[in-house]
Parts: sequence; C-alpha cells; structure tokens
Amino acid sequence: MIIDQDGNTTLITQEKASIIELVKKIDILYDRFKNNNLIVNITKLDDVKLSDIVEFLQLSNKHRKAKHSFVIVSNSANLNEMPDEIIVVPSTKEAYDVIEMDVMERDLGF
Repeated sequence: MIIDQDGNTTLITQEKASIIELVKKIDILYDRFKNNNLIVNITKLDDVKLSDIVEFLQLSNKHRKAKHSFVIVSNSANLNEMPDEIIVVPSTKEAYDVIEMDVMERDLGF
C-alpha cells in the first residue's frame, strides 16, 4: 500500500494484497487521513468485482458522512454494476475531478 498526500487529498494505491486486506489497513490507519478527501487506486488489481467494491461501502459511508470525498479508481470494474452509494471511476484524473465537484457542492451548501 502506497500513501501519497496531495494538498487535502490522500491517494492510496494498492498493488498486491487483496481488497479485504486493503480495507482493513485503511481502517487501521484511518485517523491519518480522516480529514482529507480519499482516493483509493486499485487499478493494479485485475478483475475487480462488485463484491470487492462493496467491501469499501462502510468506510466510504463513514468518510462521506464526515463531509469528505471517497473515490475508488478501478479500470477493470464494471462501472454499470456499481451501487449509487459509492463512487468508482476508471482513472485518477476523473477521481480528482469528482473531488473538485464535491468540494464545490459542499461550498455551495449541497
């Protein structure tokens, strides 16, 4: 797991371990980036399924409830299957775009 800080956004990149292990690690280290927007990049993992993405749902809900963005980047997940409660995009650029839109909406009171 690689953690990069970019202003008020934390980018976590997973290269080898399973999704379940990644969610557990993020949960353990959550206090380090709980006040930042969070991007979880899992593009290095092949064949990401809906059940893998759902593993992040509780963490995503907690993070968004605290008024911070939570975005997953996966280019192998079927984006049409993803639930509305979690944001999954195919590239890191799109993740930053989503966060930018979220920040604007929060600033406007939405």
